[in-house]
Amino acid sequence: MRTGTNRSTTGRTPRALLVPAGIALLLLAGPLVALLIRAPWGRIPALLAGPVVLPALALSIGTALASTAVCILIGVPLAAVLAGSDGWPRGVTRVTRAVVATPLVLPPVVGGIALLLLLSRTGLLGQALYEGFGITIPFTTVAVVIAQTFVGLPFLVLSVEGALRGVDARFAVASATLGASPWLTFSRVILPLAAPGVAAGAVLSFARALGEFGATITFAGSLPGVTETLPVAAYIALTNDPGSAIAIAVVLVLVALAVLVTLRERWLTGLRP
Repeated sequence: MRTGTNRSTTGRTPRALLVPAGIALLLLAGPLVALLIRAPWGRIPALLAGPVVLPALALSIGTALASTAVCILIGVPLAAVLAGSDGWPRGVTRVTRAVVATPLVLPPVVGGIALLLLLSRTGLLGQALYEGFGITIPFTTVAVVIAQTFVGLPFLVLSVEGALRGVDARFAVASATLGASPWLTFSRVILPLAAPGVAAGAVLSFARALGEFGATITFAGSLPGVTETLPVAAYIALTNDPGSAIAIAVVLVLVALAVLVTLRERWLTGLRP
């Protein structure tokens, strides 16, 4: 017998919690409100079309789309492997999940340093690429895509894994019973059912890539038209052109809000382990 509604079983929220809760909300919303109020709305269209912001905007959108595509290409297989890891030793599963989630908590600058140590001309892999093929990755547009992929991939993997785990196992059993191969079952049955989770993860990865700064400026630098993305351009413009910096910040905030409003509660359920 139901004795209440969907409200918390702990009863009414103590009034003593309202003050610190209000402070927390002010801390989160206050900077955004200040940005939107102080933004030069009348000049934003001209600023966005200017010689600084427009190239950075085009580069950011292009690299964010490229990194999102890479995240889907390599992240969906990784999510599928993790979703089927119930039979693995517990220690292996925990370490693998920790590695996947590390970029979520790692300072972005540290991520950029790690990418340099891996892919620079003297890095673990970069040295072989440079000496064997003459390939240099840091401070190129490719480096921007790699940095964005590094920070955006966990969102895709965790979202897709949650979606795959939510698919009813009976569909896979029925497909196998009808003679379908594991690949056919995954690509034609399981993956379409998990498509909303893939879409949610892709959107989150795109938004994270669009706002990436620390790893990008450390690993790719700030070459105009080559590696100067929107966040990097905003940081540089803050000293000599605050109006452009504010305009860029407004664009990034609006994109983030649009992503969260579009996904609503899906990203919360998608990121649930």
